Amino acid sequence: MATLGESLKRARKIINLTLRQVEDSLDISNAYLSQLENDKIKKPSADVLYKLSNLYRIDLTQLLKASGIIEEPTPVKTKEGQAREELNQQVAFSLDNLNFSQKKEVLNFMEFIKAKPSE
Repeated sequence: MATLGESLKRARKIINLTLRQVEDSLDISNAYLSQLENDKIKKPSADVLYKLSNLYRIDLTQLLKASGIIEEPTPVKTKEGQAREELNQQVAFSLDNLNFSQKKEVLNFMEFIKAKPSE
């Protein structure tokens, strides 16, 4: 996952703006913007992120998460969800030592099993 600075720099370059142009548009010093883009400033204000998100046309929530201002809620795992996750990990681990042809056979077998009527 990209850091806040990397996300900001990429977004600025996509819309083809220099730091000076952003400074002129938002009245945020280019030195401060440079520090943000180089991850020297870890938690800018939500106001700065709001201005940047509007100018760069990127999701404010994404920037707030990247800066640590807000956190992604931790999903509550049910026993079934946890069992499914463990099974997925076991399957992925088991596939590591198979060649491409063998992996295709596993997928075909899984499709065969899914097509069978449930008991």
